[in-house]
Order: sequence, then C-alpha cells, then structure tokens
Amino acid sequence: QVQLVESGGGLVQAGGSLRLSCAASGRTFSTYPMGWFRQAPGKEREFVAAISWSGGSRNYADSVKGRFTISREYAKNTVYLQMNSLKPEDTAVYYCAADRESGSIYSTPRKEFEYDYWGQGTQVTVSS
Repeated sequence: QVQLVESGGGLVQAGGSLRLSCAASGRTFSTYPMGWFRQAPGKEREFVAAISWSGGSRNYADSVKGRFTISREYAKNTVYLQMNSLKPEDTAVYYCAADRESGSIYSTPRKEFEYDYWGQGTQVTVSS
C-alpha cells in the first residue's frame, strides 16, 4: 500500500508561483509513474501532468504546458509540481496519484483509471 500526502497549496495572486509536493510512503516509489490532477468547483477532475518512473518522460495538459513543471526526487520519495504564471483558472484542488504498473520507461499516464493510489488533495487558489 502506498500513501501520498500533498502539500504546498495556498492563495496566490495571478502571475505568481507555487510549488506543490507529494510525499510517498513505500519502497517502490521509484517504480511508479506519478501524476498530478486537479478539480475545480463544479467540474470534473482533469489531468495536469505526469512523469515516468524513470523520470525521463513528462506529459502535460495543454492548459499548463510551458507554465508547470513536474519533477521527482527519488531520495525523498517526492514528486513536485512547480507552477508559474498562475491564472485564476488554475484554481482547484490538486491531487497527486501513483500508478503501480510501471510500464515502459516512457509511460506517463493521463487517465484517472490508470492510477491506483491518490492523495487527499491540496487547495490552490489564484486571485485576479
């Protein structure tokens, strides 16, 4: 069983930056592709970014490409989401997720059903 704990959310003005962290328990973190999703009020949860278990491949939603960066630190069992040039439409609860099926070294899942473990979420609010 893997537990994921997100942190780093908060209130920021448009144009600002935040870095979200997701700390994972368990010794198999290094074999899991990891992803970030978000859910705005009244909307379905949507894909934001994913990183392969090797760290060599990344995948982003078009809406965040060029502004957000996903990374992982194996020594700390942590995945990060650096968010720059934030917009009010980025306001949402952000969730970290882990896929226990390693797949290829390039695997960066984009669908919710592909992930097996989820964190509790962290609120990000961007004011205009």
